[in-house]
Amino acid sequence: MVSPLAVVDANARIGANVIVEPFAVIHGDVEIGDNTHIHSHAVIYDGARIGAHCQIFPFVSISAVPQDLKYAGEKTTTIIGDYTIVRECATVNRGTTWLGYTKVGSHCLLMAYSHVAHDCVIGDYVIIANSVNLAGHILIEDRVTIGGASAVHQFVRIGAHAFISGGSLVRKDVPPFVKAAREPLSYVGVNTVGLQRRGFTPAQMLAIKEVYDILFVKTNSVRKALDLIEQEVSASKERDFIVDFITKPSRPEYNRGLMKGYSSPIEDD
Repeated sequence: MVSPLAVVDANARIGANVIVEPFAVIHGDVEIGDNTHIHSHAVIYDGARIGAHCQIFPFVSISAVPQDLKYAGEKTTTIIGDYTIVRECATVNRGTTWLGYTKVGSHCLLMAYSHVAHDCVIGDYVIIANSVNLAGHILIEDRVTIGGASAVHQFVRIGAHAFISGGSLVRKDVPPFVKAAREPLSYVGVNTVGLQRRGFTPAQMLAIKEVYDILFVKTNSVRKALDLIEQEVSASKERDFIVDFITKPSRPEYNRGLMKGYSSPIEDD
């Protein structure tokens, strides 16, 4: 149902059972999947590709031009997966020629006043709390949670299942499966609560902890730690996933380096 008080360009491609409330604005080069709900005063700009069963709340801005002075009007997109919720006053900018798109995965929650800048790629089941600011070119893998009022530097990567404490300044890469807190941002343990909720076994979590004890607790250099991990930690999907995250970034621009370790990590929950 599209309200007669909404402004919807005739060229916009709107799926079945989409609700568009009064005073929402939808531009022409837009696709919206079935059963999505666009609330009052949301603005969906050209280049938006929004999936099915999404909720776009009031005063959200999707696919506005990037806040990048190098942007010269090139045609780029913003992709949002299915079942994602974008709460009040959040903003998601479209990409630039660097990547060509900004992407938010499926089943994500972007809370109020959060900002996702150009060329960010966010995986599935990611929670970005209130007033989190993501600079451009950030990569966030699946099932990451970022606490409120955090700020993430451009070109940073955050690995799957990581949990970042509220109010953090994320200047360096955060590897998978960890909790990160303090200033400067540091390793404070394995994200055991999150991993338990997702079905990880005690043996899997112990293997993850072994890797991070070598990498972050025993004050080895990254190069030495990687050698020791290969020698001392039994091969597993989790071990290899961590090592690949550290050694095989998908683009050379992802070169921020790892966050610091901490000699007295907080005990795992």
